[in-house]
Amino acid sequence: MKIVYMGTPDFAVLPLSALFSDGHEIALVVTQPDKPKGRGHKLQAPPVKEFAISNNIPVYQPQSAKTDEAYEYLKTFNADIFIVAAYGQILPQRILDIPKYGCINIHASLLPKYRGAAPIQWSIINGETVTGVTTMQMNAGLDTGDMLVKEEVKIEPSDTGETLHDKLAQAGVIAIRETIKQIENGTLSPKKQDDSKSSYAPMIDKTTGYINFLKSANDINNLVRALNPYPYASTTYKGVRFKVISSKVIPEHTQGALGEIKKVDKNGIYVVTSDGVLLITDVQFEGKKKMPVAEYIKGNKIEIGVILGDEQ
Repeated sequence: MKIVYMGTPDFAVLPLSALFSDGHEIALVVTQPDKPKGRGHKLQAPPVKEFAISNNIPVYQPQSAKTDEAYEYLKTFNADIFIVAAYGQILPQRILDIPKYGCINIHASLLPKYRGAAPIQWSIINGETVTGVTTMQMNAGLDTGDMLVKEEVKIEPSDTGETLHDKLAQAGVIAIRETIKQIENGTLSPKKQDDSKSSYAPMIDKTTGYINFLKSANDINNLVRALNPYPYASTTYKGVRFKVISSKVIPEHTQGALGEIKKVDKNGIYVVTSDGVLLITDVQFEGKKKMPVAEYIKGNKIEIGVILGDEQ
């Protein structure tokens, strides 16, 4: 099958690699423009572009997919199908209409739940135990097209945003392979989404990770897990913000103000929440590396009685 593949981050690389190794003709990879990164603001290519270049696949990086130029250029490839995975731009209807089989999206949730930009993180934040990948026939709406193939993935209590991302990328390979197989066999059976069961997964930023100690220890721990490795959950200690890299729930009730540090030892920082204790095990203070609390307290004092986040 002749494919134009549209994707940008790591999540999109594995399905692209699988389709390429399966022998499909990847006529073009469309990805976001290179972006400056790091202190030197050196331009860095998206992961999908790096894969394409290493495999001699042509790359196209329009600032906007809505221009006449982009539309006319994509038409010239006469692709059977466009496959989209975390591309990062909304495609206009005229582009969706170009290929014979339309545009198929690989979305990292069990639609109609978690439409939007950050389904992986929000599924953990909201305490889901199962998620998955859905391939979808794209339309002009935001993840509202007909569902094609679903692949479920269990969310383990130990999963972080990073580990779940990797599992869902693998599930994306299974789902898109099955989707293409069904297209080729003429057995594809699209199903409309029930909009009444939909939910939205908005973009994640640093403020998403600000810890609210009015919440339960489990809810806060879910936030910590979900935002690892980016942008990490965070709070403040005496007005200084620090990242909470990892944590655990201690199921015991402790008297004290919400956010109050009750104990500090080699296991971590014990903090009062609305229904129990959150044990912060790994931290990163500004200017320092990520490290276990056991290492941090060797050269830095964490005082009992301080209320975290009091200055937020």
